[in-house]
Amino acid sequence: MDRRFVYILVALAVIIPMLFRVNLPVSVSEPTQKLYDYIEALPSDSTIILAFDYGPSSLAELNPMAKSLLRQCFDNDVRVIALTLYPDGTTLASTLIQEIAEEKGAVDGEDYVFLGFRPGATQVILGMGSDISSVFETDYSGKATTEIPMMKDITNYAQISLLIDLASGSSTEVWITYANVQYNLQIAAGVTGVIISQMYPYLQTGQLVGLISGILGAAEYERLIDVPAKGMLWINIESFVHLLIVGLVVAGNIIFFNQRRREE
Repeated sequence: MDRRFVYILVALAVIIPMLFRVNLPVSVSEPTQKLYDYIEALPSDSTIILAFDYGPSSLAELNPMAKSLLRQCFDNDVRVIALTLYPDGTTLASTLIQEIAEEKGAVDGEDYVFLGFRPGATQVILGMGSDISSVFETDYSGKATTEIPMMKDITNYAQISLLIDLASGSSTEVWITYANVQYNLQIAAGVTGVIISQMYPYLQTGQLVGLISGILGAAEYERLIDVPAKGMLWINIESFVHLLIVGLVVAGNIIFFNQRRREE
C-alpha cells in the first residue's frame, strides 16, 4: 500500500468530522461526574479556586475543561478566584477567563478575579493558607486584592469550597501535599492524557473529589453542561482516526498473509 494513500485517509478522517460535525456518543466517567455534581451542590456565592497550571503546549486538552468549568460556575453563581503557578499561563488564562466572562455576563471583581502568577509554587500554596492577600497583594491588572469586592470576605482557604487544578505536570500533587494535607482544602483536577494514571491513587484515597481526564474528560464535561465545543470536536476527530488506524492494521495483516501465501 502506497504510504501517500494512508496520509490521504488520515487527512480525510480529520477533515470530515470537522466539516460535518459528526457527534459520536460520549458516556460520562465516574470521576468527571463527581466533580460536576460537587460544583452543582455548592451554594450560590460559594468560592472556588481555579488554577491554570499549564502553558500553551497543553491548551488543546485543558482549555476546553477550563471553559466548561467557568460556564458552570458562572451559571450557578459560584465565584471564581483564578491563578497560575506557571509564568507562561498568565496571558493564556487571562484571555480565556475574559472570553467566558463576556459570554456569561460575569463581572470582574464581583463574580471572578484573576490573581495572576507568583514564583515559588510551594511558598505560594502555603502562604495562601494563611493569607491570600499576603501572597497576591494585587490581582493581574494591578488592583489591590483587599480592595476587590469579592475578596473582602475571603482571607484564606477556610473560605474556599474547592480548588480545581488544571495541570500538565506535577502541580496537582503539590496542591494535594500542601493545601489538602496541611489545610484540608478540597481538591479536584483536570489533567492531560499522559498523567491520568498518576491521579487515580488520589481518587482512591479521597484526596481528589473528582477528575477530568484529557480530551475525553473535556468532552464528557461539555456533555454534562450541555454546551458541546472543542472537547467534543477533538474527541470525535480522535475517534475517527483511531478507527482508521484499527482498519489499517487489519488491512496490513490481510495483505501480509496474502503475500506470504502467494510466496509459499
